[in-house]
Amino acid sequence: MADGVPTWEEVARDHGRFLYNVAYRLAGNDADAQDLVQETLLRVRRGLETYQPGSLPAWLSRIVTNVFLDEVRRRRRRPTDALGDDADRVLPPSAAADVATEDVSEEVQTALTSLPDEFRTAVVLCDVVGMSYDEIAGVQGVPVGTVRSRIHRGRRMLRTALT
Repeated sequence: MADGVPTWEEVARDHGRFLYNVAYRLAGNDADAQDLVQETLLRVRRGLETYQPGSLPAWLSRIVTNVFLDEVRRRRRRPTDALGDDADRVLPPSAAADVATEDVSEEVQTALTSLPDEFRTAVVLCDVVGMSYDEIAGVQGVPVGTVRSRIHRGRRMLRTALT
């Protein structure tokens, strides 16, 4: 790590599980989380030239969150047809990585996935990743007050979904 700037290989090796965990909480399933991590690592490769040493996890969280939000917007513009009921015959089930299931139950993950994107992102970055409100505001590009509101409302929606 020259001058505090990691190589792409170091980011992938040392922070891959972190990226997957954040991506899984945002996307709600293994396949989408893997796609998010892959796209995130591509963006990291392009962005390392301009990376200013600081909080690497915050920088990576911002990238994976932006990739997630870009994907949500893309899917809204171009909806795809879902596989039919016999999808299990076509595609074998994929087991999620251990890191995604070790901290949060399936019931909580389902409730998280049901939240609107802006609330889910704020709650995941705060309660799963452990970022501060200021860091989340930077990642989401909104004022801190909006972050507080989204976290409060997101947690309230989670409580309702889980009771």
